[in-house]
Amino acid sequence: MSRTARHLPVAATAAAVTLAAGLLGTTAGTARAAAAAAGAELPFTSVEAESATTTGTKVGPDYTQGTLASEASGRQAVRLTSGQRVEFTVPRAANAVNVAYSVPDGQSGTLDVYVNGTKLARTLTVTSKYSYVDTSWIAGARTHHFFDNARLLLGQNVQAGDKVAVQATGTQVTVDVADFEQVTGAAAKPAGSVSVTDKGADPSGQGDSTQAFRDAVSAAQGGTVWIPAGEYRITSSLSGVQNVTLQGAGSWYSVVRGSRFIDQSSSSGGVHLKDFAVIGEVTERVDSNPDNFVNGSLGPNSSVSGMWIQHLKVGLWLTGNNDNLVVENNRILDTTADGLNLNGNARGVRVRGNFLRNNGDDALAMWSLYAADTNSSFENNTITQPNLANGIAIYGGTDISVKNNLVADTNALGSGIAISNQKFLDPFSPLAGTITVSGNTLVRTGAMNPNWNHPMGALRVDSYDSAIEATVNLTDNTFTDSPYSAFEFVSGGGRGYAVKNVTVNGATVDKAGTVVVQAEAQGAAKFSNVKAGGVGSAGVYNCPYPTGSGTFALTDGGGNSGWDSTWSDCSSWPQPGAGNPDPDPGRNLAQGRPATATGSQDVYTPGKAVDGDANSYWESANNAFPQALTVDLGSTQAVRRLVLKLPPATAWGARTQTLSVQGSTDGSSYSTVVASKDYRFDPATGNTVTVALPSGTSLRHLRLNVTANTGWPAAQFSEVEAYPTP
Repeated sequence: MSRTARHLPVAATAAAVTLAAGLLGTTAGTARAAAAAAGAELPFTSVEAESATTTGTKVGPDYTQGTLASEASGRQAVRLTSGQRVEFTVPRAANAVNVAYSVPDGQSGTLDVYVNGTKLARTLTVTSKYSYVDTSWIAGARTHHFFDNARLLLGQNVQAGDKVAVQATGTQVTVDVADFEQVTGAAAKPAGSVSVTDKGADPSGQGDSTQAFRDAVSAAQGGTVWIPAGEYRITSSLSGVQNVTLQGAGSWYSVVRGSRFIDQSSSSGGVHLKDFAVIGEVTERVDSNPDNFVNGSLGPNSSVSGMWIQHLKVGLWLTGNNDNLVVENNRILDTTADGLNLNGNARGVRVRGNFLRNNGDDALAMWSLYAADTNSSFENNTITQPNLANGIAIYGGTDISVKNNLVADTNALGSGIAISNQKFLDPFSPLAGTITVSGNTLVRTGAMNPNWNHPMGALRVDSYDSAIEATVNLTDNTFTDSPYSAFEFVSGGGRGYAVKNVTVNGATVDKAGTVVVQAEAQGAAKFSNVKAGGVGSAGVYNCPYPTGSGTFALTDGGGNSGWDSTWSDCSSWPQPGAGNPDPDPGRNLAQGRPATATGSQDVYTPGKAVDGDANSYWESANNAFPQALTVDLGSTQAVRRLVLKLPPATAWGARTQTLSVQGSTDGSSYSTVVASKDYRFDPATGNTVTVALPSGTSLRHLRLNVTANTGWPAAQFSEVEAYPTP
């Protein structure tokens, strides 16, 4: 996230987003399932280099920050030296290709292109000019942004099954993925529009067309500025843009070369930007520079559609009034910071159907600075390879939706989706109302956070700077090949704020490197219908930080499967695929676990009975037998022995408490494990009692039901310890 602080032209056949062998793209000729499909409806099909025929060397998979493969689609790519090639089998009818690639720092060159064995006169230019970005002011960052994209109209039509090859000619090139597209012909000039060439714009790209664009905008108020096919160089940004449409002949034909397009703090609105490309010359990230396609406000009831946005700092950095803005069916590639950021005060904004690749910070973000983003949404977007932050990030805001997006291959400091109260600056509006995250597919998302020295989950809910009080609904999301956890609940600022009011209803977890749920904050969430398979270590890691800040309660709403175990050792982090270490047979299963009671006296609260300190104690309400203490062990455990204690000081005279032991696996239905009987606590023997449990006892919720105490008219325990061995 930078803090200074479609319909894309779609081919006649519908296209369905698919995932196979690391491929992110579309399958031509397949009808796309309407609203429920995750990701954008794209006009191209992507083919991974590692799945193609090659004479080069495959690199990866690798998830290590700072490695080339870690930023590649599918975490794999193919390295070519001079004369080596990758040959792709064309998956659909096409006349254009876009190639994601990397070359060594400081180098440039070309890729020769072959169609069915015949070399084209046209080549693909490759360069490191826009890569290898350093952001030393961002904690945990390393040199990143290794890849870039280059596109080419082939000058002929190719069909499914044809062969298109790219070959290195002198410079080492690592090829990641190729996008094949059938580009329709250039659109005609709309009737009554004002052409920038009529105002003196140079379509050869040699002359400075800035003033011509300004003059055309002024002349076309209430109408359309036409940008014919060609390349146009602008050297400074446009402002005062309102009540006008800027339209090109298509994003492959009408190209504006410039690093700042619109920069204005306000507009009366009605601005529509469509069907052209803006390709900049931004090679570093300078947060004080507005090197963005749009910086500021387009005004109410505006739209951005069918755009190709590349080599800028940020695609759209939106402040001020952008009420009811629609941003749809655009491509935002190779930005050094965010793809799009709703930087406060966004009301009713819809961002949908966009494709984002290789963004240097959050690909899509809402940041509620100065005023809350409200009633806005990110829907049906496809995001791949953000290389310094999250795929989608929601920092505060009211009534926000994140629906049906496809996010893949996040890198350092990033989750697939982050829902957070991290404020960065004030004044900030924390999460409020209802936050809806539903129908998203997250593929290989989550990353090691070098600042925390532990991983971030694929979907993170983060009470970073304040407790989460909003209602957070996480519904029907899919997690595939997560390198670490699927869900993470954390207070990332390290101050232990609570994550509350979370409901998880429906999720599919297909391979998680460590755990399904990574709970590191106090709070609670209810889980229903979460199905998991291929879990690397354990179902749940439940170790809130800072130690003693509270507990995280997981409520089983039913329908869950494949993740019922709990990581056994809070002193260590689960490692991907390493499994859960054998629990220490001498481990007290109750220590530090959530404890509740039917009542307590003064400061003698239930948590005192599981805090590991025999000198502190729980005391129930007085003169109100029966009384009960319940401890949630976190998951169903085999328990064979209880050790019950009172403070060892001799001031605690001998006494007898009458109690029974009950157990439950779901927290609602309890059965008797040990019938009621008298237990003698005597300081001469350490004020300790051992209760043997029957062989085969298995429970999650342990309850002691006390009906009498000869030493005081209340139930009393300084420690309740539960052990898996007799």
